[in-house]
Amino acid sequence: MIDTRYALRMAAYNRWMNQSLYACAARLDDAQRREDRGAYFKSLHGTLEHLVFADALWIRRFKGESLDGLAPGQWLQAGFEAMRERREALDQEIAGWAATLSPDWLQADFHYYSVAYGRHYVRPAWLLVTHLFNHQAHHRGQATTLLMQSGIDPGATDLPAMDDL
Repeated sequence: MIDTRYALRMAAYNRWMNQSLYACAARLDDAQRREDRGAYFKSLHGTLEHLVFADALWIRRFKGESLDGLAPGQWLQAGFEAMRERREALDQEIAGWAATLSPDWLQADFHYYSVAYGRHYVRPAWLLVTHLFNHQAHHRGQATTLLMQSGIDPGATDLPAMDDL
């Protein structure tokens, strides 16, 4: 099982990596970011957008907030800078939420409904927190590949490469 230190470290890693990826993505123009490159979410913009959506969904679930108004693709027409601002605010929210976690909450069962799978789930909260951060890393890996295909090397992406350790 994970503890609160894990969530805090992963929230910091999430923020660090997102700052790097968005700085790299800013070097491309909008057409390049939105170009369909055959990725799961088609483009770099689509991949980054999916991460914003999924993180917003999970953090709302974890905080017991309504999911009203949160639908897949709702940021599809948003400009890059608006998405970047949303990402930064979301990363701050995730870090703040991680700082509130308790061992009891992490050990408890978490109940939620998945629109994607059309069913209710009960899973240990620690497992779902792990999923949140694993999901981010998975799709950021796709984003780094898309950046590399565009000739932009995002640099070090490994957790131990963070300077604050």
